[in-house]
Amino acid sequence: MSYTPRLKKEYNERIINNLKETFSYKSVMQVPKLEKIVLSRGVGAAVADKKLIDHAVDELTMITGQKAISTLSKKDVATFKLRKGMPIGAKVTLRAERMYEFLDRLVTTALPRVRDFQGVKATGFDGRGNYTLGITEQIIFPEIDIDKVNRINGMDITFVTSAQTDQEAKSLLTELGIPFKKN
Repeated sequence: MSYTPRLKKEYNERIINNLKETFSYKSVMQVPKLEKIVLSRGVGAAVADKKLIDHAVDELTMITGQKAISTLSKKDVATFKLRKGMPIGAKVTLRAERMYEFLDRLVTTALPRVRDFQGVKATGFDGRGNYTLGITEQIIFPEIDIDKVNRINGMDITFVTSAQTDQEAKSLLTELGIPFKKN
C-alpha cells in the first residue's frame, strides 16, 4: 500500500463532502482543490553578495524537501545596480504529496511558532481564488537551524487553488487548517 499524506486523506474523505454541501455543487469535480503551493523569496542584497542567493536556495530546499531554484531579474534597473539575468531571488513549487506534507507542517508546527500569533490575515486573496501569505522570519520552520542563519529574511507562500471565487478558496483553506483571523 502506498503512503497518503494526512491532509490529502482528510480532503478526500471529509472536506470534499463539506464543501459540496456548503456551496451546493452538482458534481464532485466542481469542488475546489489545492493545485500547488509556491514559496518565493526575494533577495535584494544579492546584487552585492552572490552567496546570499545560495543561502536562500539552501534554506528553501531544507524547508520544503524539494530543490529550490534561483530566479533571475527580467530587466535592467540602474538605480538598484541590477542587470538583466542577475539572480535576485529563490523559489520552489510544491505539488501533490509534497504540497500536502508542507501544508501540514506549516499549519501544525511553523505557524504556532510565530510570536504573538493571532491567525493569518484574510486579505491576501487575489480575486481568482488564490491566497498569498507573507512570513517575516524563516526561523519559524523547525528545519532551519537558528545558529546557522546568517540573516533573518521573510518569504511569500502562495496557495493556488482551483476555486472560482475568494469565498470558495477561503472555505477550502479553512477546511485544510489554515487559521484565519476572526474579524
